[in-house]
Amino acid sequence: MEELKQAVIDGQVAKARQLAEETVSLGVQPTVVFSDALSPAMEEVGRRMQAGDYFIPEVLVSAKAMKAAAEILKPLIAQSGATRSRGKVVMGTVRGDLHDIGKNLVIMMLEGAGFEVADLGTDVPPERFVAATRELRPQIIGMSAMLTTTMLQMPKVVTALQAEGLRSQVRIMVGGAPLNQSFADEIGADGFGMDSTAAVELAKAWVPAE
Repeated sequence: MEELKQAVIDGQVAKARQLAEETVSLGVQPTVVFSDALSPAMEEVGRRMQAGDYFIPEVLVSAKAMKAAAEILKPLIAQSGATRSRGKVVMGTVRGDLHDIGKNLVIMMLEGAGFEVADLGTDVPPERFVAATRELRPQIIGMSAMLTTTMLQMPKVVTALQAEGLRSQVRIMVGGAPLNQSFADEIGADGFGMDSTAAVELAKAWVPAE
């Protein structure tokens, strides 16, 4: 388990996958592998990013290693009927914006923290956020924008959710290079994630582990 945790921290994708396979073959429950190896590994990656020891390239490879290990575990969890989802998150880059690196990084970090994430992709119009909220009933909606022009789509999503009577059912998180907390407050979002680590910490504060 410790080796698996370190492989994720170091971004060793193949080794993380192999160690996940070996760990469950030894009889360790896949949910335990998540809680005792993968989640702590991504928490450590987040701490290193905040400390300035890791940057986006290092975080991305660590997240890929976590995802490789998770792909081994998820089918086993589904077969056992066990659930470990901390909560549901719907993520998307808003209409007119095709940037997805930041969004994808947040998604991988959220999955490492135990969240089930539905990725709507890029160029997502307000009505798709509304439809996903109605269908999936997430606790959190995350919106990303990397342009000053496309960030203006975010309040339209908030308004659309309000019009459909769904706004009170979800927390809304926004993120992206041109954004700040003041903008989040101005459009009626619940929070601003300055980076992937901050986004995950915000989600964890909103949906505490059981």
